[in-house]
Amino acid sequence: MGIYLNPGNENFKSALRSEIYVDKSLLLKYTNSVVDTEQRCLCVSRPRRFGKSITADMLAAYYGKDCDSSGMFAELKISTDKSYKEHLNQYHVIHVDMNTFCHKRDAATRLEITASQAVDLFHMEVIKELRKQFGECVKEDAADLLTVLADVNDVLGEKFVIIIDEWDTIFRENKLDTKAQDAYIDLLRGLFKNATSKKFLKLAYITGILPVKKYGTESALNNFDEFTMIQADPLEKYVGFTENEVRELYQKYEMSFEEAKGWYDGYVLGDHVHIYNPKSVVDSLRRKHISNYWTSTETYESLKTYIGMNYEGLKDAVVSMISGGRIRIDTGTFENDMVHFASRDDVLTVLIHLGYLAYEAEQGEVYIPNEEVRSAFVRAVKKNKWDKVIQVIEASDMLLKATWSQDEQAVARAVDS
Repeated sequence: MGIYLNPGNENFKSALRSEIYVDKSLLLKYTNSVVDTEQRCLCVSRPRRFGKSITADMLAAYYGKDCDSSGMFAELKISTDKSYKEHLNQYHVIHVDMNTFCHKRDAATRLEITASQAVDLFHMEVIKELRKQFGECVKEDAADLLTVLADVNDVLGEKFVIIIDEWDTIFRENKLDTKAQDAYIDLLRGLFKNATSKKFLKLAYITGILPVKKYGTESALNNFDEFTMIQADPLEKYVGFTENEVRELYQKYEMSFEEAKGWYDGYVLGDHVHIYNPKSVVDSLRRKHISNYWTSTETYESLKTYIGMNYEGLKDAVVSMISGGRIRIDTGTFENDMVHFASRDDVLTVLIHLGYLAYEAEQGEVYIPNEEVRSAFVRAVKKNKWDKVIQVIEASDMLLKATWSQDEQAVARAVDS
C-alpha cells in the first residue's frame, strides 16, 4: 500500500469507529452501475463540512486492492446489493487530496510551493508509487502520469479507479494563476478525457466545492456527470444527512429535533429531499447543545467579500433574504470559478456552492436555508458596515422575538419602528 496508490481502508475505518456514523454506502450502488461505462466520470461538488472526504475514503476502501474491506462493509447497506461483491477490493485505486499538494512547503525555503509546482508534484508522487508497484513498466525518466498509466495497462492489463478530493483547490486558492490552472486542467483532461484513458480508467470520482470549470460555453471536462448543490439528483440523499436520518439521531440522543430543524435544515435537493449539514448536526449531538457551529473558514471570508461586491441589486437581495425572502436568479451564467463575476446572479450562484444559500430548482429561487447560515450573513453584513441594513435586521429580530414570546406591546413597538 502507498500514500496515493492503494492507500488502504484505515481512513474509512476511522469514520466507522466514530461515535456518530450515518451509513451512506448505497452511493456505491450508483458508482458500481457506471464502472467501465461512458458515465464513469463523476464530479460531486458540495460545501465544506458536508462529508466529501469521508465519502472519498469510503470509495477508496471499497474499490482498492491490497486490502480486505469485507468485514467493514458487511454490516453496511451496500452489502445487500447484487453489485457488492463484484467490485469489492477489485481495482487499483489512486486517491489524492489536492490540498496535500497545494499546501506542501519547499524543503529549503519552508515556503508553500507554487500552484504550478503542486501540479508537477501530483505527477511525480503518483508516478513514484506506480514505479514501486509495477517496476519495469514505469520508465525511470517517466514524468507524464497519463503515459505511465497507459504503459501499465498495455503491459499488465491493469485498470484504475481515480479519486481526487478537493479537486478545485487550485481554482479556489490560486484564483489568478491561469498558467497553473491550465496545466492542471491538461492533467485532468489527459486522465479523464483522452481516448487512451478509456483503456485503463474504471471510474473517476472527483469532489470539491465548485463544479467543473467552464471555458466559454463548454468545459474542458464536459464528459463528467455533475452532481451539485443546484442539481444533485439522483444522489441527493448522499450530499448530507436526510431529515429521517437526523430525526433518528436526535431521538437517540434525546434532544429536540424541531429545534435542530430550525438551525440546520433548509437545503432541499432533487425530489424534495431535505438535507442537513452533517458537521453541525454531529457537533450539536456530541456537545448536547443546539447552536451555531458554522466556523470562520476560508468560505466565510469569501462571504464577506462577495456580498460586498457592487453589483446592481445584490445588497437588496441580501437584505431580503436575511429577512426571510427568496430571490429569483439565473444560475447558468456562472463560470464555476471565484474570479469571473458579471452580475448579482453570479455572486449568488457561488454562494449556493459554498453552502451559504439554498436553491429551489422548480422556481429558480435562492434563499438563506436556516438560522445557522443566517447568523453568518448577519456577521458578514456587520463586517461590511452596512449600518442601515443592520438597523433593519435588528428591528426584524426584535419583532420575531416579540412574536415568539407573544408580547403584544413589544410587537407594536417593533412594527412602529
